[in-house]
Amino acid sequence: MLNRRTLRIKIMQTLFAFDQCKEANHTLAHDLIDDRFSPDLNSMEVQDKELLRSQKKAATQLFDKLFIGQTPSAEVDEKVSKVAEEALRIYHQQVKKDQDFLGKNSLLEIEKLSHLYLSVLSLLTEFAELAAAEKKVDHSNFVNHLWITAISNNEDLKKQLLRSDAGWQKNINKVRGWFREIIKDDETYLEFIAAKKPNEESQKDLIRHMVRKLILGAGPINDFYEEQDIRWAEDKVIVRSLADKTIKSFADGKIEIQKLSLDWEDDKKFIEKLFKSTIELDEKYKQLIAKNTKNWEVDRLPLTDRVVIEMAIAEMIHFPNIPVKVTINEYIELTKEYSTPKSRQFINGILDVISKSMSETGDIKKSGRGLIDNK
Repeated sequence: MLNRRTLRIKIMQTLFAFDQCKEANHTLAHDLIDDRFSPDLNSMEVQDKELLRSQKKAATQLFDKLFIGQTPSAEVDEKVSKVAEEALRIYHQQVKKDQDFLGKNSLLEIEKLSHLYLSVLSLLTEFAELAAAEKKVDHSNFVNHLWITAISNNEDLKKQLLRSDAGWQKNINKVRGWFREIIKDDETYLEFIAAKKPNEESQKDLIRHMVRKLILGAGPINDFYEEQDIRWAEDKVIVRSLADKTIKSFADGKIEIQKLSLDWEDDKKFIEKLFKSTIELDEKYKQLIAKNTKNWEVDRLPLTDRVVIEMAIAEMIHFPNIPVKVTINEYIELTKEYSTPKSRQFINGILDVISKSMSETGDIKKSGRGLIDNK
C-alpha cells in the first residue's frame, strides 16, 4: 500500500528530474545564442567574425541578466536584445513543457507500480503452467500449490491483468528460460517438489522464497525489471510489500489482490499540489533558506538538501492539515536515505528554525489535524 512517504519520494525524484531539465534548457538557450551569431557559411557576403563574437558575448550576458530578473543598465543593440529575449522566451516555454510532462509522468510512474505488482503474481502462474507441461519431472506439488491455485483462480486478478496488459505473453520466451535456468535449478524448489506431502506452512515458505529470492532477489528476473523501470531500486520495495501482503492474505483457499492506494484521487491531489507548490515556491522562502544556511546561495546547497528543504516548506505552507512536526520528521527520514550522513542534523536544524520563523510571520497556518503537536 502506498503511504505518504512513498509519495514524497516519488515527488522528490520528479523534482530532481525537473532541475536537470532546467539545466539542460539553460544550456540550450546559450546554444541558441551561439547559433544566432555564428558565421553563415552559406552566405556569399563577407562575415564580420569579430562583430559576431562581440554580439554573441553581449547577448549571452544580457540573457544571463534577464534570466535572474535584472534589467540592462545601458542601451543594447537591437539584434542582441532580440536574440537574448528569444532565448529567454524559448527557455521558459520548454521549462513549462517539462513541468507539465513530469507532473503527468509522476502519476503514471506511481500507477505503474500496480502493473509491476500484478506482473509478479502473473509470473508465478506462468511458471505453474510451464511446470504442468513438464513430462520428465513431477512438479505436481507446485502445480497444485494452494497459493498458486488461489492466484490462478482469482477473478479480480484476471480482470486487472486484461486491463493493464501486465501478463507475460510478449516475453514468454524469457519466462521459459527463467523457469528452466532459475526455478528448476533452485534447491528450495527441488526439495519442495520432491516432498511427499508438503503442508500449508511449507507451501507458504516456498511462495515467499520464490517471490523474494528468485523473482525480486538478485538475478536475471530482477535485472529484467531493472531494465524496464529506471526507479526499480525504490519501486521493488513497494512491489515486494504488496506481494508479501498478498501471500499473508491467504485464507479459505483465496488470496486478496492488494490496492495500490485506499484513495487514489486524494493521493493524486497530494502529488500534484506538492509538486507544483514546490516548483512555484516564492523567492522570499528561498531567501529565508539562504539566511539560515550561513548566507549560502540556495543554488549552492547539495541538490538533495535543497529539494528536501523546499518540499518541506511548501508542505508546511500549503497543507494546513499536516502537523509541522510530521512534515519535518518525514523529510528528515528522506534525508537519511537519500542525502549525506551530515545532512540529517543540518536539515533538522534548518527546518526547525524556518518553521518557527514562518509561524511567527503567519506564513504557516494550521487547522484541524494540522494543529496536533504544534504547540
